[in-house]
Amino acid sequence: MFPDKWWHYFYQGTVVLVFQPAEEAGNGAKRMIGDGALENVEAIFAVHVSHEHPTSIIGSRPGPLLAGCGFFRAVITGKEGDAGNPHRSVDPVLAASAAVISLQGIVSREANPLDSQVVSVTSLNGGDSLDMIADTVVLGGTFRAFSNTSFYQLLQRIEEVIVEQARVFRCSATVDFFEKEYTIYPPTVNDEGMYEHVRKVAIDLFGPTNFRVVPPMMGAEDFSFYSEVVPAAFFYIGVRNETLGSIHTGHSPYFMIDEDALPMGAAAHAAIAERYLNEHRR
Repeated sequence: MFPDKWWHYFYQGTVVLVFQPAEEAGNGAKRMIGDGALENVEAIFAVHVSHEHPTSIIGSRPGPLLAGCGFFRAVITGKEGDAGNPHRSVDPVLAASAAVISLQGIVSREANPLDSQVVSVTSLNGGDSLDMIADTVVLGGTFRAFSNTSFYQLLQRIEEVIVEQARVFRCSATVDFFEKEYTIYPPTVNDEGMYEHVRKVAIDLFGPTNFRVVPPMMGAEDFSFYSEVVPAAFFYIGVRNETLGSIHTGHSPYFMIDEDALPMGAAAHAAIAERYLNEHRR
């Protein structure tokens, strides 16, 4: 017979399960932190399915795993005019075109080639007439980096390039980074100790051939907010099964998962928590 509360003899501590909404562009993690989700929390772990790895393969890496991510929207304003008399207008299309080209030089000529960064213009809209020069052009896109220093350097340079290129062509420009909407995500950085904890547990559970050190990815994840507050580790579990058609990304309308990964993911999470409590008794 076990005595009452027998589990106290084996584990001491508390496991907090975080049920978080608004991971995609809603900064749910940041709001959860503000509501006290990490109070008295020493470490945090998260698992994410991956279509790039076969079912139940565990993958992670120490240090930067996912990039910091931000978005920008710029409005370049000129003066509308007849396209047949362009000298009577101030052409924001020309200014926007120059800005798009110049933005590409930030990464290719200003960033260390060993420090991966991205600036992508993904949207450009200006006028709908074939015979008139529009008065405004709106362009926007995303930028990514693996360190906060590089990330905020990109933010600064994107604004400078767009505003100054607009000025070259007699236009004005404003750039919005949606900071009030909380759409800036910092890089997701795995604590080396917590990563090693996940690696050892995964190898003990599933064997050394079922753990992989994965490369950094330019995707972003709001788990990064947690990793800025407490030691953290984010890892993947593979769901790729070509026979079942589980080959598409999580953002694809054809996304599905091989559900054989679910019990293994649950077992990994449980074992990570169990061993952490056992190894950090006080």
